Amino acid sequence: MAGFSRVAVRAVAFPPDRVPMAAPAPRDAEAAFEDAWRNGRRVLSGPAAGCAAALATIPHAALDARGLPAAQAVDLARRVVERSWRWEKLKREREKVLAKLDVVTDAPVLFEAAWTRMAAALAGQDFCRELVVLPANMLTPVTFAERLQALAELGVGIEVLGRGDLRRAGLRGLLALGRASAHPPRVVALTWPGSGGTAPLAFVGKGLTFDTGGVSIKPAAGMETMRADMAGAAACAGAIMALALRRSPCPAVAVLALAENAIGADAWRPSDVIEMADGTEVEIVDTDAEGRIALADALVWTQRRFSPRLMVDAATLTGSIVTALGHHRAGLFCDDETLAQRLLAAGEATGEALWRMPMGGGYREDLKSDIADLRHCLPERMQPDACHAASFLRHFAGETTWAHLDIAGVEAHEEADEEHAAGPTGFGVRLLDALAARYEADG
Repeated sequence: MAGFSRVAVRAVAFPPDRVPMAAPAPRDAEAAFEDAWRNGRRVLSGPAAGCAAALATIPHAALDARGLPAAQAVDLARRVVERSWRWEKLKREREKVLAKLDVVTDAPVLFEAAWTRMAAALAGQDFCRELVVLPANMLTPVTFAERLQALAELGVGIEVLGRGDLRRAGLRGLLALGRASAHPPRVVALTWPGSGGTAPLAFVGKGLTFDTGGVSIKPAAGMETMRADMAGAAACAGAIMALALRRSPCPAVAVLALAENAIGADAWRPSDVIEMADGTEVEIVDTDAEGRIALADALVWTQRRFSPRLMVDAATLTGSIVTALGHHRAGLFCDDETLAQRLLAAGEATGEALWRMPMGGGYREDLKSDIADLRHCLPERMQPDACHAASFLRHFAGETTWAHLDIAGVEAHEEADEEHAAGPTGFGVRLLDALAARYEADG
């Protein structure tokens, strides 16, 4: 596991010599952050978030967690490690960044035991963040699949479906949205066997490595951010990595629908009708609502291939969810109460918070088409598109227990602050890992 760790974290009983140390101030202390020298040592003190930011650019730092229970010490160290993330591999000049963190604690053995599990989740999160930050000319559907081969050394099974495989499997929606691109679509299945004996949890991710909007082309302003339209797929891959690193007994599979939505002579069009993998005829209204088409085929294929215990899909799917929830929570759509409550609890436990949203009923009725079984969205502006998208996906989840996470708006931070680094957040990795832990407890 060491080869996957970005920051080397160790527990120590005493502050190391000549190493800058941060100490979180008591709850009733002033919010001001202090950076001072005490007894020949640089000591930074203040709110926990301030500690995380202060240590982000110190190559070797210490964190004073004495007096804190092991779980709180681990969470504080997690904040420091998350905040220190940077991706500067394409820069000639690089900033200093945290590489080694000594956690001063009253109970080093308890800390180390708890940190081992957290370190696995953070490694998966970093894997996700690096995939999301890559520019579209460096991460195509093909090269995305190639990068995932690194997970094989952890015992993860890897199955890649190329264009011919997709055609034989009947994934005509994914093929249609990706056919104008020079980079053909792929479906990748990452299988973690766990200890076997039960059907796997399935994580299904949208992986649009770049989204122009297709014929329904996006405005130029902000289009560069569409390289991150594969954050859902990256989160699912990162979650499988986390489970593998901590040798989870819970069987799981991640199915990633990878494509590029481009424009060209053979691009799909509004008004096309596409027969999806389950035989449903879908009228295309807006080619910039492509993610739900990719996910729909992936959900059908996942059920056929793996007969999972449940499915959770993750996608940067709609701007509508950002309008509703801003950049603070992801949207949760689920009609199974047990799964919904477990996801909500996992979100609160990890800080990857969710908010439950409505679907079905009138939202499903809105998707009636005059010429096909369904239309995949509505043409008018100012529509509850996140609810429509979830209602559309519900059709393809069939009888399998299912939830949809719309993570648009929480997949990245535009600017750094005291608690968050700028760039991809890796949202969903620790959430899905925590969900799997809840099913591990069921045996």
